[in-house]
Amino acid sequence: MTPKQQERIKNKIKKIKSALAADKKYWGGQYHDGQGLRYLPPQYYIQLNDFSGGLRYFNWFNKNFPDDSCYPVFLFEWTVILFKTGRLKEAEKKAFETFCSNTYLFDIFFGRQVTEIEKWEGSNLQTKGFAANHFCYHSKQDYLTDFSEWLDKFIATERFIHLSNKYLDIQKRLATEKDTETRHYLTLYERQLVNEL
Repeated sequence: MTPKQQERIKNKIKKIKSALAADKKYWGGQYHDGQGLRYLPPQYYIQLNDFSGGLRYFNWFNKNFPDDSCYPVFLFEWTVILFKTGRLKEAEKKAFETFCSNTYLFDIFFGRQVTEIEKWEGSNLQTKGFAANHFCYHSKQDYLTDFSEWLDKFIATERFIHLSNKYLDIQKRLATEKDTETRHYLTLYERQLVNEL
């Protein structure tokens, strides 16, 4: 990447931060961000190989949007940045969150056959079509080689397989379960899975 390209990317980040600051000011000290600008910076930090800058951004994001469930691609980028900054335990948890937000994303990243699973999708953002159309990362990218190797090993661990199977079982049950109390119990249990890592 040329210095001019780097400067253009840095300017994009500055513009987004300025727009978010203006948004906060407009809404009286709280963010509204109806445009979803908060999801854009991680891709730019990754392009710049500025992983410490990306980590600072995620710390800011966590502080200002603590209840945000995030998009699958955003969670994936968070996983990359945690890995690249040596926070492997946190990266494992975020990788599992990424899997739970879109069970097809890792297969798409590795270029593997994607098999649709009969399960509750929760929203159209979790379908394989969304992931395929809005995902610009793949395991063969030079700057992701070390991450790809780590992720491939991690998702093959007994622990990840066990937890992902539990998650999929819950989603299969949610697809057909009509009882409100049982659905509530299943969704609570689903949220606890990430803490089992």
